Amino acid sequence: MKRPEPQSEKSGGPLLSVVGPTATGKSALAVDIALAVGGEIVSCDSMAVYRGLDIGTDKPTRQEMRGVPHHLLDVADPGSLFSAGEFRRMALEAVEAIWGRGRVAILAGGTGLYYRALTKGLLNLPARQPELRERLASRIKRDGSERVFRILQRFDPAYASTIGKRDSLRICRAMEVFMTTGKPLSAWIEEAPFGSSSLEGAKIGLTAELSFLRDRIDRRVDAMMKSGFLEEVKSLNNSGLLRGPARKAIGYGELAAFLDGNTSLEKAVEEIRRRSRKLAKRQFTWFRKEDGIEWFDIRKEGWKDDVIKYVSGWLAGFSGKEGGKHTESVTQLYQKG
Repeated sequence: MKRPEPQSEKSGGPLLSVVGPTATGKSALAVDIALAVGGEIVSCDSMAVYRGLDIGTDKPTRQEMRGVPHHLLDVADPGSLFSAGEFRRMALEAVEAIWGRGRVAILAGGTGLYYRALTKGLLNLPARQPELRERLASRIKRDGSERVFRILQRFDPAYASTIGKRDSLRICRAMEVFMTTGKPLSAWIEEAPFGSSSLEGAKIGLTAELSFLRDRIDRRVDAMMKSGFLEEVKSLNNSGLLRGPARKAIGYGELAAFLDGNTSLEKAVEEIRRRSRKLAKRQFTWFRKEDGIEWFDIRKEGWKDDVIKYVSGWLAGFSGKEGGKHTESVTQLYQKG
C-alpha cells in the first residue's frame, strides 16, 4: 500500500473521499473517520438529496450519524430535478465552510457522476431552455418516451446507446442540447467530459467480490422492508410527491407499482434486489476507472486498521503539526476498538 500524496495546496483544505459500490459500509466508515479526525461529511448520493426518501436510500439516521454533521442530505423536494451541477455548487459551498471551521471534509457515497462533478468539474454545456424542455416533455407525454428516443437515435446514436429508451429526463436533455446547438450531446462529452478544475485529496475505495455484495444487498433489502420501506413509499405516493427522479430511485418505483396494483409485492422486492445488484456492478466499474483510489477489501481481516494507517499517513503529510494531531486521534480511536 503506497503512502498517499499530500493534499494539493490549491484545494484549500483536507478532502477525503470514501467511495465504492453500494452495501460496502461507506457511510459508517465515514462517520468513524469523521469522529476520529474532526471531520464533517458531504453526502455523494443522487437520491439522498431528496426529502422523504430515507429508508430506500439507506440515509443515515441521527443515531447512526453519532453527532457528525452531514451535508447535502434532504436539500431537494421529491419530484424536482436536482442536477450534477447543482450538487457541485452546493457541495463546494459545504466543503469550503467545513475548511473554514478548520475541519476535514469527507465526501462519502456511490454516485460516480456527482463525485466527478465535485472533484473534476463539469462540462460547460449550454444552459437549459425551459420553454424547449417543456415542449419536449409534452411530446414525450403525448407520444411516449420510446418514440422520442427513436428520434434521438437518428441524431445522436452514440449517446442514445448509453441510456434507456424510457429515460425521459436524459432523452429530453440530449434532444434539448442538439436542438439548441446543432451538436450531439455525445460530441460535447467526447471533447471534454468534465471541466478543467481539480480537487485533490486522499481517495478510499471499499470493495468486495460481487457474490459477497449480492448477499449483503439482499439482506439489506429485507431489513429495509422490515423497517417500513413500503409505508414510506405509500406516504410519498399518496401525497403526490413520488414523481420525477424520485420515482426512479431503486425501490420507490417498484413498491409504487405494487401499491397501484400493477405487480405483486414479492415481484417488486425481487426487482429491488436485482436493480441494487446491477447498481453495485455499475459503481464498481465506474470507480475502478478513477485514478488514485486506494482500494480496501471489506472481507479482509483488519481492513479498517489498514484504512486508518492510510488516513493517518495522508493527514501527517497534509499540515505538519495539525496533521500529527489528527493522526494521533484516529489511531487512538481504533486502538480502543
